Amino acid sequence: MKKHLLSFLAFSLLISFTACKKESGSNNNSNDSEIAAHSDDQSQFSTELDVIANEGNLAIESSSTFSGRFQSLQSVICDANVVFDINSNPRTITITYDGSNCIPGRTRTGSVVISMGQNVQWKNAGAAITVSFQNLKITRTSDSKSITVNGTQTYTNVSGGLMINLPTLNSITHSITSNGLSVTFNNGSQRVWQVAKQRVFTYNNGVVITGTGTHTEGNVTNIAEWGTNRFGNSFTTVVATPLVVKQDCNFRLTAGAVTHTTNAFTATATFGLDINGSPASCPGTGNYYFKIVWTGPNGNSRSVILPY
Repeated sequence: MKKHLLSFLAFSLLISFTACKKESGSNNNSNDSEIAAHSDDQSQFSTELDVIANEGNLAIESSSTFSGRFQSLQSVICDANVVFDINSNPRTITITYDGSNCIPGRTRTGSVVISMGQNVQWKNAGAAITVSFQNLKITRTSDSKSITVNGTQTYTNVSGGLMINLPTLNSITHSITSNGLSVTFNNGSQRVWQVAKQRVFTYNNGVVITGTGTHTEGNVTNIAEWGTNRFGNSFTTVVATPLVVKQDCNFRLTAGAVTHTTNAFTATATFGLDINGSPASCPGTGNYYFKIVWTGPNGNSRSVILPY
């Protein structure tokens, strides 16, 4: 079973979600264009940074000095070089991405530096690390769309425990927060996004990751990301229904919904669907679909179903 968890730690690095754009000319309304583009931006940002979190967790658990385990794992991130500095205070793990495309669907350049105090062990409840993004550029190979991220996040092992022991621990809870990440989009616009999310790892015929938002503004709860989108409009993204990723479905996003709100629109994207917009069983390597629903300027409901 531990061997199965090792496969999670390695295979989770391949988790990838790509939200396809609407075909040009399908709707000329400017709000519709912004909805499609912002939904795509948020999906790419959220999913790619979750992949970085998985890689950081793998790097930490590969070193007994950082994790508190008594046996090291072999760490392999195919498009990066990983350097451990266990003597500095804080100790650091530097992951430098080389721009290769060994992981289908993306290329990455730049670096991520994980910092942990000398007295901190990741296995302990409340253990926290700082993750610094340094010109991390992620490019989607299907359409060359990129985002570049700078700034810091804090990862906290809320419950304690290591992924290698998940089957016997029943669950592990991590939180990810940031007071401000600089995000530069491929059109040159630069914005600041904030993050507050929780990821709960359980074991049911493989690893199950359930993601929710933890930020509150006024009477709006479950906010996972907020800030200003590429169009200059303030936004919030609420996890309306927990986002579920399952190992027994090739680590695909199998269910959940998010609601994007700006001063111009509110749109809800629901995941884990078939081409007709109905809940789907695991499609293997085929497409899942997500459905975006919003209200047009005439008050009519609009929707589009896209693959991922």
